[in-house]
Amino acid sequence: MSTTQAGTDRQPAHAQRIVIAGASGTIGRALVRSLQADGVTAIRLVRRPVAAPDEAEWHPENGELDPGVLAGANAVVNLSGATIGRLPWTSAYRNQLFNSRLLPTRTIAQALAALGSAAPALVSASAVGIYGSQPGVPLTESGAVGETFLARLADSWEQEARPAAEVTRVAFLRTAPLMDFGGLLKPLHMLTACGISGPLGTGNQVWPWISLIDEVRAIRHIIDTGMSGPVNLAAPERVTARQIGQELAHQLHRPYLLPAPAPALRAILGTDPAESLLLSDAYVVPDALVSSGFSYIYPTMPNALKAALAHRMNYA
Repeated sequence: MSTTQAGTDRQPAHAQRIVIAGASGTIGRALVRSLQADGVTAIRLVRRPVAAPDEAEWHPENGELDPGVLAGANAVVNLSGATIGRLPWTSAYRNQLFNSRLLPTRTIAQALAALGSAAPALVSASAVGIYGSQPGVPLTESGAVGETFLARLADSWEQEARPAAEVTRVAFLRTAPLMDFGGLLKPLHMLTACGISGPLGTGNQVWPWISLIDEVRAIRHIIDTGMSGPVNLAAPERVTARQIGQELAHQLHRPYLLPAPAPALRAILGTDPAESLLLSDAYVVPDALVSSGFSYIYPTMPNALKAALAHRMNYA
């Protein structure tokens, strides 16, 4: 069964051609597979000479993208961006985090502007990190931008896409960390399997998350239903870092005993990574997605975690 058949009520019969930037990442690869399974043409933007009929060359570092590549598409999905999981965040890597997001987004927005009223919709990546840490505040799409490094990064990312709204529909994918080995689970699983996991900081900070399959289904739902503006791509269940850690330890039959105090995390990882990645407290509510009729395959964390562990060999 394809992800569309297993997911959204609306079938993408009209969405026959989707252009994807960042197709080599975890989400991009899964999205391409989903589209192809349903017979939708997925055109992957690549930064080298094309080697397949489903590729198109571009060079966002120089602002180079032929608008003709986008012409006639139903949507452009922009997933470009260097991983935030690579440490340390040196000055050079901070610049890479910004440039790898802002330059591709700017290039796509300019190409769409050149197409004018014929421009396809833009579905552009962002992150729930835009809210920073706001303990005790349910964060819908109208939530305030936070003050962490990742909040500034995500806000700048979205700003680069906003000019495209003058010619076409623009949606922002405010994605939560993936409950997947291509995301949140890789470092947590390593520590837990070694028996050295425990509360990070207090452990009471709320961690938003989403399964990979629901991430892909949500992207397709946004394309098919014509949603615009920011959309929180997060599961509806509110869980804490402690609950995720304890459930992972339970499913792996390992202890969850060794705490990592906040000062130690800041000293080891650096203040910005520790605050942005591990200590941030953000109860992200997927209000727009749920209101639009989207239904989740994995709305609860234990089931999403179990499914991810069952498929972990995909990342061996």
